Amino acid sequence: MTIRRIGWMIGAAWLIGWWGGPPGASAQEKVGTTGVQFLKIGVSPRADAIGGAFTAIADDASAVYYNPAGLVQIENRQVMLSYIKYPADIMHSFAAFTMPLRFGGVIGFGYYGLDAGDMARTDYKYPYGDNTTFGAKGYAVSVSYGRFLTDRFSVGATFKLVDELLETERATGWAADVGTIYNTGFRNFKITMLISNFGPDMRHISEDFPLPINFRFGGAVDVLDAPRHHATLAVEGSHPSDNRERYSAGLEYVFNNFASFRIGDRFEYDLGGVSVGGGLTFKFAGHYKARVDYAYQDFQALDNVQRFSLTVDF
Repeated sequence: MTIRRIGWMIGAAWLIGWWGGPPGASAQEKVGTTGVQFLKIGVSPRADAIGGAFTAIADDASAVYYNPAGLVQIENRQVMLSYIKYPADIMHSFAAFTMPLRFGGVIGFGYYGLDAGDMARTDYKYPYGDNTTFGAKGYAVSVSYGRFLTDRFSVGATFKLVDELLETERATGWAADVGTIYNTGFRNFKITMLISNFGPDMRHISEDFPLPINFRFGGAVDVLDAPRHHATLAVEGSHPSDNRERYSAGLEYVFNNFASFRIGDRFEYDLGGVSVGGGLTFKFAGHYKARVDYAYQDFQALDNVQRFSLTVDF
């Protein structure tokens, strides 16, 4: 089977997923029908600062989440840690490790955790709480692999084990992501596709619920490529199984491979708003590198969200 035929098959599958679902109005009616929502939370401040339009970039350890086909761009071992504090004291954490393999390709491992904290227990008798609390948590671990099929076309896949806990009741299952990246060769212009969180329904107590499957299509291009200045423009569209189509766009500017500035926006999101951020890259102990990233997102009616991450290349 030729690479071209594989590409046509992947493209056809993506189009069926994109257009075969319900139109925007119908999709909106499916809000709240999928579980393990923490799988939809972005893990990288760098990606969030450009509106989440990162599927076509995905050139660091966060590719285990955004697009495993992007793992091929990582030349050394890399570790990434990120932390997000959401309104209502909800905490989200992420960790990833990636490593190039001798026989080709790059492997990556990821951990995702969401802790909703202690919440007051209420019922009809005690609408304001009975002085007891309960908790809700979600976890996932993943393994990813990406490799080149040609010098410009890469593919990748991620397999995840998922666990969601509400007090003593839990739901467990698995999910998979499949992604591709094609580099046209013009200004590093890349076209990408990703199908994420595909898998069987999970069960909580006696009720089954589907996973939050999402179809993404995007592109990224270098709009500035000079010795000390580099800028990348990225755009992306997505079709989640539990909502209408969404779009995002962002710009990342890097000065002298040291300081980064990013800005982005989201469209058709329930909580959109402009996001901004930046990062600093430091070299130490010879060839080692460390990057610190920060992002700020306007959550409109809710408290604004700040995100932090540390990425070490060694």
